[in-house]
Amino acid sequence: MNIIFFEDQGAQQLAPVTTGRPAYSITCGSFRLVDWLEELKGHPIGLVRPFLETIQLRDFPQFHASLDEQFPVTWIINARLVPSVSNLRKLIDFKDQALEKHAGDIFRGTVVLARKGWAIDSALIATRDLIGKTGEALQLALDALQDPSKTRSIVMQPELASFEYPHQIVEHNVLSMEENLNRRIATGDYRQREDGVFLGKGVKFGQYVALDASQGPIVVDENASLGHFSLIRGPVYLGRNARLSEYAAIKDHVCIAESSKIGGEVEASVIEAYTNKQHHGFLGHSYLGKWINLGAGTCNSDLKNTYGLINVDYGDRKVATGMQFFGCVIGDYAKTAINTSIFTGKIIGTASMVYGFATTNVPSFVNYARTFNGIGNLPPDVIVATQARMFVRRNVEQRPCDIQLIHDMYRLTAHERPEGLTDTPLAL
Repeated sequence: MNIIFFEDQGAQQLAPVTTGRPAYSITCGSFRLVDWLEELKGHPIGLVRPFLETIQLRDFPQFHASLDEQFPVTWIINARLVPSVSNLRKLIDFKDQALEKHAGDIFRGTVVLARKGWAIDSALIATRDLIGKTGEALQLALDALQDPSKTRSIVMQPELASFEYPHQIVEHNVLSMEENLNRRIATGDYRQREDGVFLGKGVKFGQYVALDASQGPIVVDENASLGHFSLIRGPVYLGRNARLSEYAAIKDHVCIAESSKIGGEVEASVIEAYTNKQHHGFLGHSYLGKWINLGAGTCNSDLKNTYGLINVDYGDRKVATGMQFFGCVIGDYAKTAINTSIFTGKIIGTASMVYGFATTNVPSFVNYARTFNGIGNLPPDVIVATQARMFVRRNVEQRPCDIQLIHDMYRLTAHERPEGLTDTPLAL
């Protein structure tokens, strides 16, 4: 079976999380949707926004370029689905029931499109001839669905959860963490150190590390290290080569991806790969992208003084999260200066640099210092030069596609920045 993971218009609504990554690579509960490919057992194809096609080719080579003609059935799945075990089980059941119930000539030479709005709610069947082998494949299928003479439909409702707004990543991380970790334990190569604590190969412990798995499992992946006097209270996932600083306190639904360096207090948050938060400071109910650096003393608020539910501004829309606890979302390559304070429910844009107090959302590619002298534009060349220095420190190659992605992100986020901004005079 061909399996197409596609990005719809909703993928851009997840910015800044998806400004520089396909929606299927969002980490939540220690997994990404792309991690389920082996379980789904199919020939995978990724249809992403055009500027991400080269990144997909380099970073996700498991996605093949075209449909495999030997498979008569193609399954199309929205890339915004939450990578939870519950969703995985429903996906597998959905596939098995559909193939069993509708086996035979109805599935010969067909394409199956599953959706709920833009995620999965029903199966719509169209002839495979309408599907091409390029990025136009999905649109051709969607167009075909408007023609009753070319489309037959069957109704199914697996009720799969999907991301609509960035704050929902934080919400679903809490909801899915324990079941995801239990599956990771059951299928991974871990040894049990004590009740509820599972370690990969090469994990390093400092002295006087405290582990509390009474509220959920703790999974520490291979070659990760835990600093002296650090505390981990589950459920928590610490990825490969990640490092906790001494006196770190990591607790209650924290997911830290590979090669990140984390210190201070972190609660109920997702941190993507290669991000640094090494020093003291509080991070709660938040999402941090890749290659972020939080300066010493950086803190965010995740609870209003009124203890009320939190609303978030997304562009010109105010969205009710329904959450009492929600901190911030920070895009890839963003940086904060020492003692930066981020107010409740704020969105920090891609490649921004924040100083002082972030009392409003921060656009991408700006120097944000409202406390001092306002906002200045950050040209992409500044971020490219910064990226080169960061990559060298981590022994990561800076590829032409990484440089091009920064320029693409700068262009695509232009609408976030106020008109008339002058470039910040920073030396490269």
